[in-house]
Amino acid sequence: MTSKKLISINELYQQDPIAADKIAWGRKSEAVSRRGFLKKSGLLTLSTALGMTIPFSRFMPAGLVPAAFAADNADTTIEGKEGLILLNDRPVNAETPAHLLDDEVTPNRYMFIRNNGIPPENVDPENWQLEIGGESCVTPTTFSIADLKTRFEEVTLQLQLECGGNGRAEFVPAASGNQWTTGAIGCPTFTGVRLRDVLNFCGVARDAVYVGYYGADTHISGNPELDPISRGVPINKAMERESLIAWAMNGEDIPIQNGYPLRMVCAGWPGSVSGKWLNRIVVRDRVHDGEKMAAPSYTVPAASVAPGSRVPNEEMRIIESMPVKSLITFPQSGISHDARQRLTVRGHAWAGDSQISGVFLSIDFGATWLPTALNPAANRLAWQSFQSWAQFPEPGYYEVWVRAMDNLGQSQPMVVPGWNPRGYLNNACHRIAVQAV
Repeated sequence: MTSKKLISINELYQQDPIAADKIAWGRKSEAVSRRGFLKKSGLLTLSTALGMTIPFSRFMPAGLVPAAFAADNADTTIEGKEGLILLNDRPVNAETPAHLLDDEVTPNRYMFIRNNGIPPENVDPENWQLEIGGESCVTPTTFSIADLKTRFEEVTLQLQLECGGNGRAEFVPAASGNQWTTGAIGCPTFTGVRLRDVLNFCGVARDAVYVGYYGADTHISGNPELDPISRGVPINKAMERESLIAWAMNGEDIPIQNGYPLRMVCAGWPGSVSGKWLNRIVVRDRVHDGEKMAAPSYTVPAASVAPGSRVPNEEMRIIESMPVKSLITFPQSGISHDARQRLTVRGHAWAGDSQISGVFLSIDFGATWLPTALNPAANRLAWQSFQSWAQFPEPGYYEVWVRAMDNLGQSQPMVVPGWNPRGYLNNACHRIAVQAV
């Protein structure tokens, strides 16, 4: 007699979310409209699993595992970090649970970690050198950190950095890479000098197209001939006022896992363009050809593809500005709340190179939306905080959904957007579970 393997509800939804609805709750769902019908028996099963009734069950989108079942357990022993969820230890990759990102300015201890290689050891900032060169650099120059501090204007800006794969865990079928949920985002302050000031000092030739970086981290294989990553940005992005060469984060040395003693910061684009442990910058007369610049790394299909499709590298495009997105940071998902009282809800919204124009909340699975109060950004390319409240009409299981819109009229989708092989750019609405009692 053979025994069947037991799998979790999350694993079931990762395999086939529409089929999971039917298996778990007896629900017949429509994949296109994302609506479905729960028979009385299925509704009872789901309500029993959640521990209470679901007042707005008729509006529940198809193929979404209830937010109450989402895991949010911290497991980390990373020096200088608190509460992060470790996704990989070689190289180290760790995300921050949403409720730990409630601060207006992300503390160093809560800044996520996305590494491609092994950070350098025994760093000596006094003797650290940054080389500026490349085909389109007129006067190649080498700077110490002291040189940067004395020759150029010091700038402090609050800047959002997000991994291009943030939200990858929601894609079906599963995409390769670290299975980030929501926590590969942070918005600390960075102190340094403008990248453009340094580049202009060295001279930028008219044929300049791209700026690439190299860092002092080593390949996980230990092979010194291999670069773990070497990416960059078009010259126009590099020359923005907000693009920095930074040595401090929140007024302190940058944590070693986040790039100490020097890093590039090109906010609004995938975090992979903001090179850590920075020791060389090249001004290129072509698109930079460093490690992980070529497809499939940090690229998405140029046209929509069916889930699970194989996409030729030549049909991929480099990710640039990140999409509009938002995150509920208070309360923590899964809380129990007195149904007679208003529930305070707050969080952050950001939109790559664009600005946020509005943030909206829903307690009925997206059937209706109400605007929130939105705070101004500290500066361009910083996230914006929002706050509001929810009033539940009766006791039961609810999900609070958040949806942001940018100044270009682009809004978050309610469900995971178009599939891509590497699981990049998921900006589906964030949601938390609330038990109103």
